[in-house]
Amino acid sequence: MTVLGEGAPTLYDPGPVPGPGGWPVTYEQVATGSLPVVEPQLVPRLSAGLRLHGEYQGSGFTEPKYIARRGDGQVVQLSRLLYLVASSVDGARDVESIAHRVSARFGREVSGENIRFLVEKKLEPLGVTVPEGQESDEVDAPRSDLLLALKGHRVIFDERRTAKIARTFSWLHRPVVVLVMIAAAVAMDVWLFAFYGAIEPVLEVLDQPVLILLVFALTVASLVFHEFGHASACRYGGARPGCIGCGIFLIWPSMYTDVTDVYRIGRGGRIRTDLGGVYFNVVFMLGMAGLYFATGEPFFLAAVYLGHFEILEQLMPAVRLDGYYILGDLAGVPDLYGKIKPILLGLVPGRKGRAARKEVAGLKKSARTVVAAWVLTMVPLIIGELAYALWNLPRIIATMTRSMVEQFSGTGSALADGKIVEGLVGILGCLMLLIPMGGVVYLTVKIGGRIVRAAKRSTAERPVLRVVLCACVLAGLAGLSYAWTSGLTPQPLPKKPPIAPILQPGVSTEEPQPRQATTPDGDASAPDDDPDGPADTGPDGAVPSAADRTAGSGSASPGTSPGASPSASPARSATAPGAASGGTSRGPASPTAPAEQQPSSPGTGGDPSTPPPSPVPSESVPASPTDTPPSPPPSASPATS
Repeated sequence: MTVLGEGAPTLYDPGPVPGPGGWPVTYEQVATGSLPVVEPQLVPRLSAGLRLHGEYQGSGFTEPKYIARRGDGQVVQLSRLLYLVASSVDGARDVESIAHRVSARFGREVSGENIRFLVEKKLEPLGVTVPEGQESDEVDAPRSDLLLALKGHRVIFDERRTAKIARTFSWLHRPVVVLVMIAAAVAMDVWLFAFYGAIEPVLEVLDQPVLILLVFALTVASLVFHEFGHASACRYGGARPGCIGCGIFLIWPSMYTDVTDVYRIGRGGRIRTDLGGVYFNVVFMLGMAGLYFATGEPFFLAAVYLGHFEILEQLMPAVRLDGYYILGDLAGVPDLYGKIKPILLGLVPGRKGRAARKEVAGLKKSARTVVAAWVLTMVPLIIGELAYALWNLPRIIATMTRSMVEQFSGTGSALADGKIVEGLVGILGCLMLLIPMGGVVYLTVKIGGRIVRAAKRSTAERPVLRVVLCACVLAGLAGLSYAWTSGLTPQPLPKKPPIAPILQPGVSTEEPQPRQATTPDGDASAPDDDPDGPADTGPDGAVPSAADRTAGSGSASPGTSPGASPSASPARSATAPGAASGGTSRGPASPTAPAEQQPSSPGTGGDPSTPPPSPVPSESVPASPTDTPPSPPPSASPATS
């Protein structure tokens, strides 16, 4: 209270005012010696490493949102009031001082009790402030359990080095330079695909293991340069890039750039940052084309060819790659996956549907349109892929297991024989098989666990619904089991010669011959009694060579359709060399890709210049030491038709 003089009225009576020592006292309390015992006010502190990035520019929400990033990398959205409170916390001001500061900036009166409530009930659960009484500034706040999030972050270039690199390359984002680069890229593609022939250098690389390793190294270099594109575009737009590091996306090694600060710049700057990585891939390919013209080495063009697939992969909006963030920034919604549930629940009538529609109503109309279109496209796609995987599960397991066993066996043999380069390339092929397998298993476990937990939560107090749901699941599993065991599902893919033998050492590159038909007593069909008749022929009348018979005696797929012509070879879909990109293929590859991969190395299928011996029954031809050991008979394979 401000004392103007005895008997003078006071302007207001807010209680005791700060005295000389900083404690709130009055003149009468000092004169009489009856000083009150005042409890110290709460002095909130921000958590370690917290950064306040400001208002989310170009937001798709009707109400303004503010962005803060915790020290553990988790980004949180705050309302304007919460952001003003957090920005006023400095570790020295108590809640009363913060209340005066926030009231002046917010335009409405906020009391100290209001500030205490906001700090304890809103900011502490989000990990923005430190709980009262805790000495350390580290907080253990919940993180978003994202299905397709990057795990295990490791910094490669810290913030200072990243800023220096970004400053070096930022001139490449000037409009004139961008136009020149795009025009040069168009001219390069016209020449490469329309005149030179893009597949020719790739086929030449596949014949030489050293060149494969060189192309792999160039692909990894393009990944690093891709991240420089994000960082330099972030700096060019006026934001501050963070560190560049690596992590695990699903189970793929992947790189990332911290560009959280772009949320405080305009939508155009964010989209430039999103496209910066792909743009630098184009610049990298132009550099590789220039090296080809300077040296004449075709493996540089192979790196250019594979770079196109990296760009297409990055632009897919299905997973959290560049295309996903481009679409999110166009809509003004930072987390599209977080809107799947409210969009779908909004289609359901009832109380939950009304609550979901209210949450979606917080988006602008244009943002709602983009998000709803994305959700209604992605959900059927995810369900369709899951159904396809379940229906083809026996084929996937059989073909993937066969390819993996042959790949490991051939690679081990190459290393044991002292073929180091071939062995290293074989190891690369092993990774190309193992990583998609691991991705399928990981996604299956994660999605299955989420579905089970969601079902338990939704049926926690509804036992009848839980029983019905369990009955439906058991019925579905029973139907799938019957389809798997009765031969209704697709059969395992037949063996085919590998499209890239150098990646799969140890297996013949000869076309496998189907097994001969057998009589009911199990003996092979007897040859024609006419000695002048045609030699033992296949169903299409072709005369198999001895090498074909030896390779085909145990390599025919147990699931070969009786009506399929053995000479009709299905399209080979071996893993492309670009899949070994050191982490750029972040989504799991198609589980059927390894099906037609057969580990092989040059020189193991017999000398093609040697004339084949006279045809004899395959059972009587001894296996050559270089031939592939026969696979188990059909009865040892999974029960498929």
